[in-house]
Amino acid sequence: MDTLEDYSVVVKIPVVWGDMDSFGHVNNIKFFRYFETARIKYFENIGFIQVMRDSKIGPILASTSAKFIKSLFYPDTIQVGTRVTKLESTRFIMDYLVISEQSGTAAVGEAVIVVLDYQTSAKSPLPASIKEKIFEIEPLLVG
Repeated sequence: MDTLEDYSVVVKIPVVWGDMDSFGHVNNIKFFRYFETARIKYFENIGFIQVMRDSKIGPILASTSAKFIKSLFYPDTIQVGTRVTKLESTRFIMDYLVISEQSGTAAVGEAVIVVLDYQTSAKSPLPASIKEKIFEIEPLLVG
C-alpha cells in the first residue's frame, strides 16, 4: 500500500465538527472537498493557477471517484496526498490518499483533469511549462 511519501503534494487538514453528519461521522461528500484542497495546492505548486489567470488555459475536473476505507470523526487531523500518475496531451490523472492521524488510511481517490481553453470551452494541449513542472515533481512519471 502507498504511503504519503509516495505523493508529491501533501496537505494537512483539520477535521471540523461541521464535517460530520447525522450518523456521527464525516460525511462522504467532504472527502471530495479534501481532494479538492490537495488538487488546488498541487496546481499552485506547478504554477497552473497563474497560467490559467494569464492565458485562460487551465485545468477542469472531468471526473472523480473515491474508495472509502475508514470513517473519520471529529476531532482529528488528516493528511491528503496527491500526485499525477498519467499524463496525456490534453488531460492527466491524479491519485489521492487520505491518512487520518487517529485511524490511518481513510480513503483513496482518483480524478481526471482535462486542460481547457476557458475562452473557447474547448480542450487544449497541456502547456509545456506545466508539463515540465509535473515531471519535476513526479520523478517516477513516465511520458
